[in-house]
Amino acid sequence: MLTGGQGFVGRHVRAMLGGELLAGPNGDAVDVRQADAVTEAVARIRPERVLHLAARSSVRSSQDDAATTYAVNFGGTYNLLRALEAARFRGRLLYVGSGVVYGDDQPQRLPFAEDSPLHPATPYAASKLAAEALCRQWSRTSAFEIVMARPFNHIGTGQSRHYAVADFAAQIVEIRHGRRPPVVTAGRVDVSRDFTDVRDVVRAYELLLARGTHGEVYNVCAGHGRRLDAIVAALAALAGVDVQVRTDPTRVRPGDAAVLCGDPGRLARATGWRPRIPWEQTLREILRDWEARSGE
Repeated sequence: MLTGGQGFVGRHVRAMLGGELLAGPNGDAVDVRQADAVTEAVARIRPERVLHLAARSSVRSSQDDAATTYAVNFGGTYNLLRALEAARFRGRLLYVGSGVVYGDDQPQRLPFAEDSPLHPATPYAASKLAAEALCRQWSRTSAFEIVMARPFNHIGTGQSRHYAVADFAAQIVEIRHGRRPPVVTAGRVDVSRDFTDVRDVVRAYELLLARGTHGEVYNVCAGHGRRLDAIVAALAALAGVDVQVRTDPTRVRPGDAAVLCGDPGRLARATGWRPRIPWEQTLREILRDWEARSGE
């Protein structure tokens, strides 16, 4: 069973792994904030494994409306745990958290391992850490297994322009077609993030559902950072255009760390996972995706 199956990652999970959505009898997705609806859906579906993706994942939105972010990310996780308990679930739940829980710049500690100090700097990060802590506490007494993941940035086809690499690609496609001047507008591009192709991330989730250790948390990441300005340059080169980057102060997010990079060693040791999809292939496919979308 899959929560959040209609989002960016969820669509890739359904394409690669299948799975039944957390949905009502009429097939409509269930709002995880609605405890009774979650309980009814879990009782009807009777899942053997659960991948919990449902979340409000925009950092900016979390700063504008922290209450909704906490209600979905923490409250929704609580409702799911209660529903699984009520249904006498005896399988495995994979809770998908976030690498942003490491938070504030700690360059002396990079790359972040699972036992690194946690300093969530935004409501989104705090909500994901709170839900992870809930899962960890629940795992101490639950009759079912709980494994937790901390994915870092992931990219791929179908992603919204609310996310940096997707927006860069969309702007560059517009530039290539003469629909905008050769300027990419962005927030901070001097920051570094640990990016992984979403399909490699989904494969990590599949392996953790099969081989992860109950009560354990795993980073899901490539293990090295990439600067955003370098990504803009790489996309422009692949598209065959020359661009400049202009900083838009309204896109600069407070609380943004300069560097976020994780250590995937625990995941690799437990499952044998490592990223397989070449970086340039990912960027080419994202550009092709935006070419296709631009013609819609």
